[in-house]
Amino acid sequence: MDKFRAVADLIRAEGLLDGGSFVRPRPAPFEWIALAHDPAYVDQVFNGKVPEKVAREIGFPMREDIALRARCATGGSVLTGYLALENGIACNTAGGSHHARRLHGAGFCVFNDVGVAIKVMQADGAIGKALVVDLDVHQGDGTADIFQNDPDVFTFSMHSQKNYPVRKIPSHLDIGLPDETGDEAYLKTLEETLPELLTRERWDIVFYNAGVDPYENDRLGRLKLTRDGLGRRDRYVIETVRAKGLPLAGVLGGGYSTDIDELADRHVTLHRTARDVAEMKP
Repeated sequence: MDKFRAVADLIRAEGLLDGGSFVRPRPAPFEWIALAHDPAYVDQVFNGKVPEKVAREIGFPMREDIALRARCATGGSVLTGYLALENGIACNTAGGSHHARRLHGAGFCVFNDVGVAIKVMQADGAIGKALVVDLDVHQGDGTADIFQNDPDVFTFSMHSQKNYPVRKIPSHLDIGLPDETGDEAYLKTLEETLPELLTRERWDIVFYNAGVDPYENDRLGRLKLTRDGLGRRDRYVIETVRAKGLPLAGVLGGGYSTDIDELADRHVTLHRTARDVAEMKP
């Protein structure tokens, strides 16, 4: 949990904020979250009545402060989506909770913020079709579950095949990589895949889960990307999406380390790259 404050502090310290301050979201209300999740589960979270079995699957007991944090992160991804439509690119300082399925949370994820954001924007008429590019080291089973029957949303996950979750819910496109995949093989696979996805439909927005757990020294990763490889990955995704004129909404995704400063620095790769690309002359 400490990484989120550290990420925000580092973004502020490096002067990456457009206008000098964060745009603060409202905590996502019940009605928004229930577009992507079973209302009974949403009610359990809001009222502190999550069954013990579900709490174990999430990974921690559902306290009031944790529920509020999940609502704020989700509201942040909704706001990020709208800011991306307005400005071409925007990034959350949290989000990417892609293991939360329609019926309940899992894998340290309470609410699926990207799932909620897309559902809210669809219901609002702000978008029709959305592409999810999920490069967290873990497969995006929750996002796949929420959108498996939605013809207007395409979910793409490239991840460590042998990592969590053991039982994967199929995305529209899954690429499971072998253990210890390094920079060059990883980037080659991405470069062979992303351009075709961007032209598959007339997307209104791309949500990018920039998880940094493919890093070689991440506690829960099984891949071998270097810090340079993570940076090249983010730049390739952001530049390729923006070159097509598509709005990009970035979310933090996973990253695990006992060194919070190192982890925050790793995560802010997304925000540094987004700022660089946004400032590039056409």
